[in-house]
Amino acid sequence: MAKKVRRNPEAAEEAKFEFPAFDEAGFFKKELEMTWAVVLACGFAVLLGLLSWLSWNALLPWWAGFLIGLAGVILGLIAIGRLRTNSHLYTKGDWAALFALEFFGWIALWFVLVNVA
Repeated sequence: MAKKVRRNPEAAEEAKFEFPAFDEAGFFKKELEMTWAVVLACGFAVLLGLLSWLSWNALLPWWAGFLIGLAGVILGLIAIGRLRTNSHLYTKGDWAALFALEFFGWIALWFVLVNVA
């Protein structure tokens, strides 16, 4: 026959979860840093959209504009990492969001400019 486990009522009080202290300065620093990264990503998306559209108007094949934009998206993310001194604060999700913003912004602007005429 197995022994009955004794429960210590004092041990239950010690195991209660407490929220850690909120670092307001660190939170503000990271959010301000991400704001500037988003501004840069939007700027790169506009620049890439215009470059892709100019390649289309120069009667280059469609895939030339696509390659220009795709290479620009990758180089834009590298540039954001180099330009922002606190880019070490970004998480993988932050980088994924910047990639998505830059990629879809470029594609959307390119398609809009090509279909204007």
